[in-house]
Amino acid sequence: MPSISPNTGSTTSLAAALLRREVLDLHAYHVPESSGYIKLDAMENPYLLPPALRSEIADAVAAAAINRYPDPGAASLKEAIRAVTGLPDGMEILLGNGSDELIQLLALAVNKPGAVLLSVEPSFVMYKMIATFTGMRYVGVPLIINSGTNNPGSANSDSANSDPADFSLDLSATLAAIKREQPALVFLAYPNNPTGNLFSAGAVAQIVQSAPGLVVLDEAYYAFASDSFIPHLARYPNLLVMRTFSKLGMAGLRLGFLAGSAAWLGELEKLRLPYNVGVLPQIVAVKLLEHHDVLLQQAEQIKQDRAKLYQQLSEIAAVKVYASEANFLMFCVAEATAVFEGLKQRGVLIKNLNGGHPMLKDCLRVTVGTPQENMKFITALQETLSHPHRIQSA
Repeated sequence: MPSISPNTGSTTSLAAALLRREVLDLHAYHVPESSGYIKLDAMENPYLLPPALRSEIADAVAAAAINRYPDPGAASLKEAIRAVTGLPDGMEILLGNGSDELIQLLALAVNKPGAVLLSVEPSFVMYKMIATFTGMRYVGVPLIINSGTNNPGSANSDSANSDPADFSLDLSATLAAIKREQPALVFLAYPNNPTGNLFSAGAVAQIVQSAPGLVVLDEAYYAFASDSFIPHLARYPNLLVMRTFSKLGMAGLRLGFLAGSAAWLGELEKLRLPYNVGVLPQIVAVKLLEHHDVLLQQAEQIKQDRAKLYQQLSEIAAVKVYASEANFLMFCVAEATAVFEGLKQRGVLIKNLNGGHPMLKDCLRVTVGTPQENMKFITALQETLSHPHRIQSA
């Protein structure tokens, strides 16, 4: 490395000399300005808490000792999570500031020289980004795309027949990559983001059994899905399950957890930064989990809203929509970026996936909002699609 004098050259040249090339080549995770829009871009729960519960939370926050550091082990919060999660005996919990911190912690823990982080693509972008942050080699295995298939109503999950659904696991390719790369860490989003589908449980089990390292199932959207691997944690010694409460209605708290054997979590605990979950997130989360039934009722409403929104999108001839077990729907449409801009012009903000991955060409993702928000989105989409000359000039 060349000698560097802090008093010579520009800040840009100093950064170029000091920072790793992988960091210089990265683009920061972009969060768009959402003020003034119907916000359907970030998979948030659109429903407010009941007034009585908000009052309880306000009282708890008012009494909080924010002049003191939080409970470093978050014992009350862990107990509340255990009470609503049904963890098998012998399984423990590690808390994170959202799931992103846990992904990074896991990568740091296993990153010996030459270590590989493997996932499927397209999936949650932070798997690849955090591999880059930590200096791990990343390997992405493409999901299955059926060329020529254009059936908006097709079930979007793995199939045992010869015509699997779009974005299902390519099990043979994944197992081959595991055998070839010997990954230290495998991430599978279950359901997958941004496609929304739930991979075959049997295929996932084969991946867990074949992997030489840790397999982490990211169940961020568990509240909207039909399956979970938490009941099977004790069956697989290399399996961990990660969840976030963000999608359930706690996005502002930034709270995630990792569940697995005490042997794994005891080692990972050594890397957790002290006091990573603050006083207020702990207090509010405990209070919310005491009313877990309220959050699950909202999740059930979102699933009903999702079914209706899926039907409305499937009736638009220009749209191909994918079935989902999350709180969002992915759909594809010609000139997706122009459609995205047309929706913004009409006050609706969704997620533009076009350009994020080759397999997501002309794809967009919309969070399931309230019925009123969903209707405004559908109206804005129909207006945008009915004025193609305006789309092109957007």
